[in-house]
Amino acid sequence: MAKQKQSENFNIIVTTLAGLEEVLAAELADLDMEYIKVGNRAVTCSGNLRQLYEANLWCRTAIRILKPIKNFKARNEKDLYEQVQKLNWTDIFDLDQTFAIDAVVSHSTFEHSLFVAQLTKDAIVDQFRKKTGERPSVDRIRPDLRINLHMHENMVTLSLDSSGDSLHRRGYRLQTNVAPLNEVLAAGIIALSGWDKKSTFIDPMCGSGTFLIEAAMMAQNIAPGLFRRDPFGFEKWKDYNEQLFEMVWNTAEAKERKTPQAEIIGYDIDPDYIEAARTNIANAGLQDVIKIEEADFFKTEASAEQGVLVMNPPYNERIQSDDINLLYKNIGDTLKQNYQGFDAFVFTGNLDAAKSIGLRTSRRIPLYNGPIDCRLLKYELYQGSRRSGGEEQ
Repeated sequence: MAKQKQSENFNIIVTTLAGLEEVLAAELADLDMEYIKVGNRAVTCSGNLRQLYEANLWCRTAIRILKPIKNFKARNEKDLYEQVQKLNWTDIFDLDQTFAIDAVVSHSTFEHSLFVAQLTKDAIVDQFRKKTGERPSVDRIRPDLRINLHMHENMVTLSLDSSGDSLHRRGYRLQTNVAPLNEVLAAGIIALSGWDKKSTFIDPMCGSGTFLIEAAMMAQNIAPGLFRRDPFGFEKWKDYNEQLFEMVWNTAEAKERKTPQAEIIGYDIDPDYIEAARTNIANAGLQDVIKIEEADFFKTEASAEQGVLVMNPPYNERIQSDDINLLYKNIGDTLKQNYQGFDAFVFTGNLDAAKSIGLRTSRRIPLYNGPIDCRLLKYELYQGSRRSGGEEQ
């Protein structure tokens, strides 16, 4: 692989969660990426090496940022093996580096992604052995180089994974509760809420604090990649430009707003969760930005005339509630009585129980929490009598 010139543009594929593609596209536009195109759980664009580094640091809703190196059609095993061997792999990584293949296969003559990954690995290893007499090692857990293979209808895209470990693993979360929310999903939900990063933001069932921390990082303009403990994938590439990355990192650090920009408040009834949230908040250095207290949501009241409330109540999937319908009815009653003037967003995977909220939704956004089909439900909690009338779901 020829050394990439700093200013030279190349294709980039950024993966995300279903339902967050438009949010991610907007983030890539903010980084001045070109030719942005929204796909299914992915956005393609074009950018240079600096923008690739920036995307890994700044994109809140990206999971992996991939650099395609070869596209081809593979009708059978022989095709796949031969096409993979057409790349000069010794240009891409060294014999003493470990590698791993992540393969995703759909609607193709090959049925198993593991088989495709194995065949791709064999083609790479055989090439090394033929050239050098030795073979590089595979490390599935922490490889130096991650190679991504995507096959759809026998069309293959081979990419280098510039992220390494998934970008949702920010690094600030030491303590989690039973059902922690993926950081990328939390950031995406806040973006979908349209919160302006200045008005009051409340999570009244905050668990280990993921919504609060992601909201605070947005308000303070903190790049989520700055918390990472492990190196990014691109730091092991042959064309890694350490000086350039140092500049990107220092620029990101300098963009942080030091004084609190918004009132960000979290409550939880469980003291263990409050302790976990406090640990994570301190770990992210946000203890001066986020207020947190042990409280029963049903006894809380809005601390401002308007703002955004986001919550992820139990679904009866991983966290069990004694009477889920009553819980959701109480949520609706509390929102209606104590949070007038707020936009409330309830993220739930229990669509039956959500009917018990008893308020009219103004938006219903389909999302997934892992395999669970969920909705982000928006309730505009008007002041006074404008609320009378439709109270049904």
